[in-house]
Amino acid sequence: MPLNANAVRVAITGAAYVAPSKATLPTAATGDWDKAFTDVGWISDDGITESNSADTTEIKGWQGGQTVRKVISSSEMTFQFTAIETNKTVLELYHKGSKVSTTSGKSVLAIKAPGPDRRTFGFDVIDGNSHIRIVIPDGEVTETGDITYKGDEAIAYELTITAYPGSDGTVAYKYSDDAAWASPSGGGETPPPTA
Repeated sequence: MPLNANAVRVAITGAAYVAPSKATLPTAATGDWDKAFTDVGWISDDGITESNSADTTEIKGWQGGQTVRKVISSSEMTFQFTAIETNKTVLELYHKGSKVSTTSGKSVLAIKAPGPDRRTFGFDVIDGNSHIRIVIPDGEVTETGDITYKGDEAIAYELTITAYPGSDGTVAYKYSDDAAWASPSGGGETPPPTA
């Protein structure tokens, strides 16, 4: 079976978005996001990391103690990225339940103990003319990294978003206009992405 180097993708650039819960969701890989969504801003060159994990329980047979089945007991989908742009959106994501208030050009962030803060999230992943759009209808920042204040580094806000399942079990949607998505492995020639 021939290999297809034109189907190798690199996440050259992209963006992260957030909106209040139940915002109007996109249904295609490209096009404008609904006005409820806010671009988070600059993200570190580590990009966005998607993780899918599952815990399984082994069922052993009485005869010989061999594993006869594995049952998925829990699963989780998360997305991690580090915002390096300091803005109201990022500060309020990092400090869940806290709000920035600004009066006469002066701002204050009264940091409260974190509480529930479910929102809608989205990501654009772009390689030339190849687009992947990831939509998380119901998600929440569930982990944050340390903030380091240092003279030779950007102040950075590491965020991990957990995607929660909807009533049909869907935790996220991925849309793409990339021809490689419809091609079987090694099947046919896929045009390379163009800048």
